[in-house]
Amino acid sequence: MTPREKWKWFGTPGRFIASSHCRFHMCTLVGKYLVSTVGEWVPGESTQEIIARSRGVKLEGQGDYREADFLRKLGHQEIGCERKYETMVFKAGAMCKLPGCKCGLPEIDGSELDFGGYNERGDATEGHMKLCAKWARK
Repeated sequence: MTPREKWKWFGTPGRFIASSHCRFHMCTLVGKYLVSTVGEWVPGESTQEIIARSRGVKLEGQGDYREADFLRKLGHQEIGCERKYETMVFKAGAMCKLPGCKCGLPEIDGSELDFGGYNERGDATEGHMKLCAKWARK
C-alpha cells in the first residue's frame, strides 16, 4: 500500500465556523495530521442582505431564487483577506465516536500548523494535495 492509499478522506469539512455555508470542502487525515480545505462561501440570508446593500446591489426573488440572484450578482465571498479558499493543517486528536455518528473525523485543537490561501477551485485542490503530501512525510 502506498502512503497516499493510507490517507483517509472525509465527506465533511474539517473546520471553519462558517463551513456549513461553504460549497467546497476537502478533508484528509494524513498520518497524525488533518488537512482541511474550505471555500466558495455563500453566507446566510441576513448576511447576504447586508453584503448586497453595502455594495449597492438590489437582490430579487425569495428563498433559493434570491440566493441564486446573490450568487449571480456577487458570487462566492472571501473567507479571509483576499482569498475565497483556504487550507489549514492541524494535529489530529481523538476520532469521533458520537452515538449515531461515528464519522471518524478527528478532533482538532484549532492551532494551525500550516496554511494556504487561493482564489480558484483548481488551485485550492492542488494546494490541498500538496499540503497532504508535505505533512504525510512528517
